[in-house]
Amino acid sequence: MKVIKVKDYQELSEVASKIFIDLIKEKPDCNLGLATGSSPLGLYEKLIESYKKGEISFKNVKTYNLDEYCELPRNHEQSYFSFMHRNLFDHVDVSPENINIPNSEVEDLEKECERYNNVLNANKIDLQLLGIGANGHIGFNEPGTSFTSQTSIIELAEKTREDNKRFFNSIDEVPKYAITMGIKNILDAKAIVLIANGKNKADAINKLINGEVTEDFPASALKNHPNVTVIIDEEAASLL
Repeated sequence: MKVIKVKDYQELSEVASKIFIDLIKEKPDCNLGLATGSSPLGLYEKLIESYKKGEISFKNVKTYNLDEYCELPRNHEQSYFSFMHRNLFDHVDVSPENINIPNSEVEDLEKECERYNNVLNANKIDLQLLGIGANGHIGFNEPGTSFTSQTSIIELAEKTREDNKRFFNSIDEVPKYAITMGIKNILDAKAIVLIANGKNKADAINKLINGEVTEDFPASALKNHPNVTVIIDEEAASLL
């Protein structure tokens, strides 16, 4: 596991985006695993800037999102479908048919998990982007999730719902379930980049870097992967 410490969020976004930009230049038809939340926003801004400068094109890039809330329609402003379009897809030349996000609007969510899992198994991700939850979750794989898990419906931990409450009017509006890539799906990626910023991520980062490998801390599974880069700002690195 390679750890890169940077000064602040701006530098974190620049360093992380360069890894993605370099891959898109080298392999224009690459498969990217994408994440939501506040951590990737700066990275996505950098990708949009690079596209607008004519440095990269998303025309042949395929994207695969980590997860999606179950109880929200796709047009809800807090759905990850809406998030990705608002913060990246609507600003670049990605082809709609190359965008892959779990669909929570279907009637049979178990079948949707099976469908999405088959898509992931048929399309090896070249570079997977991750954030990390305060309790060590990656995707929505909460503590106790098996490292062999594949795409499934997850009941969100109360800590995760509390952390995401800031995006909603109240905790009552935060979904209780989500579809997520499993830990095995994440580890199947050829390369992984995890980004974390802020003091609220310092404890999780310390456990990731210095703790043991255990299913009680899902992100620790990344220690079993041969090509992981962790990029953290000074605040997130403050307990190391």
